[in-house]
Amino acid sequence: MDDGKQLGIHSIQEAMRMAKEQRLDLVEISPNAKPPVCRITDYGKYSYEQKKLRKEQKKATVSVKIKEIQLRPNIDPHDFTFKLNHAIDFLCEGMKVKVILRFRGKELRTKHVGVQTIEAFIEKIKPWGSCDTKPREAGRSVIVLINPQPKDQRAPHPNPEERAVEVDHDEIRHVEGSDIKKKSSTGFRNKALGNIKLPAKN
Repeated sequence: MDDGKQLGIHSIQEAMRMAKEQRLDLVEISPNAKPPVCRITDYGKYSYEQKKLRKEQKKATVSVKIKEIQLRPNIDPHDFTFKLNHAIDFLCEGMKVKVILRFRGKELRTKHVGVQTIEAFIEKIKPWGSCDTKPREAGRSVIVLINPQPKDQRAPHPNPEERAVEVDHDEIRHVEGSDIKKKSSTGFRNKALGNIKLPAKN
């Protein structure tokens, strides 16, 4: 019954008679049980409660989306910042972010540079996300999965004006003796000059 009271085992005819006396319906709720379990209730009310329950269960089992961000060992600071801001957007929407750093050709010789790049990414994104495990190698790639911080611990979603500004090369990589070319203060890459010939003065 609606009040939860057990009425024991009865024949179908007896159960239907009891439901009719109370102007209610006999609803089968566990057809596979032996004997089947029924409830004397208002079918409309019961159907509404079941739909509401299924809706709540569906919300609780919504799968978490995973977005992918790809990095390169010698990534430019502008690109690094651009991808960092995208990852922050995803985390603030409750998504997970898979960061994949790929090596090509001779880049495998300086794998430590790529590892520092992905570690710098993890460090920068800490206010919004964290990883349960360290970055792992997979063939020519290094991969790490970043989970969003709980809402009550996560930094606010930054406005466009508050987004991360372009980072410096030293904030991404600081490996001594690496083959990373740094930009000069003028914005151009340093190039070694060979011998040049100047025209004679008039």
